[in-house]
Amino acid sequence: MTSDALWYLARGSGVVSLLLFTVVVALGIANRSGRPFAGMNRLAVASVHRSAALLALVFLVVHVVALVFDPYAQLDLIDLVLPFGSGYRPFWVGLGTLALDLALAVAITSLLRERIGHRAWRAVHWLAYAMWPVALLHGIFSGSDRGTAWMLVIDVFCVVVVLAVAAGTHPVLNPAGARAKAPELVTSRREQR
Repeated sequence: MTSDALWYLARGSGVVSLLLFTVVVALGIANRSGRPFAGMNRLAVASVHRSAALLALVFLVVHVVALVFDPYAQLDLIDLVLPFGSGYRPFWVGLGTLALDLALAVAITSLLRERIGHRAWRAVHWLAYAMWPVALLHGIFSGSDRGTAWMLVIDVFCVVVVLAVAAGTHPVLNPAGARAKAPELVTSRREQR
């Protein structure tokens, strides 16, 4: 594969990964509201959330592998695990490494959810909310397409989607979007009527 092909593959897979992680975060926020979202019930939202997360991880791996083999990026394997050590834009590439580490922590604990327990899984899963803006900043400031109109549109779109879903499901900003109450239990036959 030529260095140009690796560069395009790294760019494209990074952008697709950002878009998919935006969908994942938006669906995660929506699912927390306890209501149907985009015409889907909670189970469907959770299923699409998981599927989009897996697909985002695939594109993230493609992005990272392409950058490792791209002679221009000159990333060492250590740069994939330890942030802020890259010779190329160390802070912004380091944010990408940090986002990768957070994404892997969320993915691994999700696979081990039954073994580590719901409380531990939930604590680590909250890192996804930190991972997304870190990944967004990584792309904005280290990507070779930073400053281009089309990338700016994608970045703004991603931010607007997440903020719109957060605002639409926040109980203070949208009282109708507050977490749905569980139906009350019927305790007697008389109450069923």
